[in-house]
Amino acid sequence: MTDISGARVLVVGGLGFIGGHLTRRLARDGARLTVVTPSRARHIDDVGELEAGGVRVVEADVRDRAAMIAQVERQHVVVNLAGQSGAVRSMDDPWTDLDVNCGGALSLLDALRAVNRTAKVVFTGSRLEYGRAGSTAVAESDGGDPLCIHAIHKITVEQYLKLYERLFGIRYVVARLTNPYGPGQPRSRTAYGVVNRMIHLALGGDALPIFGDGCQRRDYIYIDDAIDALVALMTNAAAAGVYNVGTGIGTPIVEMAHAIASIAGSGRIEHCAWPPLAEQIETGDFVADVSRIRRDVGWQARVTLDAGLRQTVAHYRANVTS
Repeated sequence: MTDISGARVLVVGGLGFIGGHLTRRLARDGARLTVVTPSRARHIDDVGELEAGGVRVVEADVRDRAAMIAQVERQHVVVNLAGQSGAVRSMDDPWTDLDVNCGGALSLLDALRAVNRTAKVVFTGSRLEYGRAGSTAVAESDGGDPLCIHAIHKITVEQYLKLYERLFGIRYVVARLTNPYGPGQPRSRTAYGVVNRMIHLALGGDALPIFGDGCQRRDYIYIDDAIDALVALMTNAAAAGVYNVGTGIGTPIVEMAHAIASIAGSGRIEHCAWPPLAEQIETGDFVADVSRIRRDVGWQARVTLDAGLRQTVAHYRANVTS
């Protein structure tokens, strides 16, 4: 499949930050789209917009195998964006992270084993799987030493995918996302998405907290680039296995925060002590080696950090979200 137009695509968790952008892109590109969400009421405006455009929106829990069997049948692509995010949150509540992230992924895969082994599965991994990676760019083949439950569960799901491909022929591709940001994450969402969180704080004239010196580098990717990568991976027949999805450029967190405050014209940097658990699981520098995805599917990020921050600030300034 080289063109998403007319393809039957299921997006599980399709109304979250990444999912909302992906479903709109797929609908615009002509996919025959089904979205699964655990709560229609929570996303009522988005549901109305999508259904008006011909998208089928189903309320169901990814852990419900029978419900997943009903939805995966006859799909060409199944995108799994369902799950709980947040490194610290996974340590505070490991059981929910296990249940939702591992249990949900296994439920979905076993539904595919039962009724549709020809669909291609797209799963979003995380840069957290690498643990403390050091100062050099990290390739997919570099061994990881994860520091939080969330990362361990992401790796576990990748092992599920490998096993189900080996035993049942279910094809898959994993996009290990770095630090996505951009319009669409509400101010109340604080467990992840540090860039969006800081933009909301800056626009409110609040302090932007920097733990320690903030010199650790991160690879920030604008949401439109991340969505382009996901679409490229789902449509390119050569794409298989695990791919880093980032820019390949590292920026210290404190520099990113100063850039946000400058663009927003408000907010202030405030250095503060690390919370004990957050300090224990902090990974330090992370920059992705993105040569594999560039080589296999011809994708590379195009939006600079400055341009992405300006677009995001402008969006949130015009569209205040709670």
